[in-house]
Amino acid sequence: MVNKRKKYLIATVVILIILVGGYFIYQSMDQKGANQKFRLVKVERGDIAFVVTATGTINPVTTVLVGSQVSGTIKALYADYNSRVKQEEVIAQIDPAIFEAQVEQGRANVLNSQANQLSAQSNLENAKANLAKAEVAVADTKRTLDRNRPLLERNVIAQATLDTAQANYDTAVAQRDVARAQVESAKSQVESSKAQVEQAKASLKVAETNLRYTTIRSPVNGIVIARNVDVGQTVAASLQAPTLFTIAKDLTQMQVDTNVSEADVGRVAVGQEAIFTVDAYPERTFRGKVSEIRNAPITIQNVVTYDVVIQVDNKDLKLKPGMTANVSVQIEHKEGVLKIPNAALRFRPESSKTKEVDEKRKEGLKQMKSSTGEGGKPGRGWVLSKEGKPVPISIVLGITDGTFSEVSAGGLKEGMEIIIEEISNKKGTTQSSAPPFMGAPRR
Repeated sequence: MVNKRKKYLIATVVILIILVGGYFIYQSMDQKGANQKFRLVKVERGDIAFVVTATGTINPVTTVLVGSQVSGTIKALYADYNSRVKQEEVIAQIDPAIFEAQVEQGRANVLNSQANQLSAQSNLENAKANLAKAEVAVADTKRTLDRNRPLLERNVIAQATLDTAQANYDTAVAQRDVARAQVESAKSQVESSKAQVEQAKASLKVAETNLRYTTIRSPVNGIVIARNVDVGQTVAASLQAPTLFTIAKDLTQMQVDTNVSEADVGRVAVGQEAIFTVDAYPERTFRGKVSEIRNAPITIQNVVTYDVVIQVDNKDLKLKPGMTANVSVQIEHKEGVLKIPNAALRFRPESSKTKEVDEKRKEGLKQMKSSTGEGGKPGRGWVLSKEGKPVPISIVLGITDGTFSEVSAGGLKEGMEIIIEEISNKKGTTQSSAPPFMGAPRR
């Protein structure tokens, strides 16, 4: 029994020694495999474009809303979606029956008022004749009165005869005054009848105009992009003109109305090149130019944007109104510049946390700021030393396109390799970057 126990004890000790030894051997091998490696890219020359991105909507340059100025029932439609129309071409007809009756009534009123005018003119002429007759009577009675007065003085006639002559004269004067008043009244009636004739003519003109409005004509040459009514539908124009058609004047020339943020609108200028894509043709890039920067702000949920209008050629009619465009306005473009991936600017190895490295980095950035002035923005990259350790290198950054940044000055040269990420063999994982050191500058 004692020998068996000794054998078990020895076996246990041997197993423990083997396990402990294996553990230390594994740890040693694991530490050797934990050496960090880095992914590098070469610093090369190429083109970089700094752009402002925005979304927008494609619209015709000129859109005309065709409405109706009279109320009624749609009798016929002569245009539909995508119809090409010419200026003054009939595109719809409102039932004209009521308006034709109003025109006939207006013409009858004109004839009636003209007849009244003729009657008033005739009354005026009659009143003038009566006035002339009254003037003759006044003159005749006055002569009789004038003859009788000396005869009465010589007692040739009686006083009654003179009194009769005086009464006849006074009556004639009164009748003349009445005749004059009738002439003035007839004149006013003539003027009133003339006004009634003009009023009747104006009413007839309104009725004729409304009748013409029942025929809807295209105001421009273009293409119908929307039809809002059907045959038999009643349109009411009592408050505002209802829209019957929407006509695009020329679809070969379009514009993109983009919403550019207030932070970027200061960089955009009229004449700058712009490119954009639409979901309908994701493989195709369309080009245009900034034609207008509108000053009216557009505020949605406290976000302020401005409408930047981009003129676009659409001769093949691929672009349609209402399409959403993803726009890039080219602010600046440089060719053959030294550039590095933005991932290299975000990279930061664990060793960069040491005080000594940080002090060197700060000193390098300080010297870089004093030497570059306002021509760029200081940045930092990491390269491998001869010992295979990452060391910081100070650079000056220019423009960026979001993926690459220009290196305008600093220690980097074409053909050098810069670190963009760190690979750990221990865990089989990749550490591409720490929190961003800085963004590339915008101008």
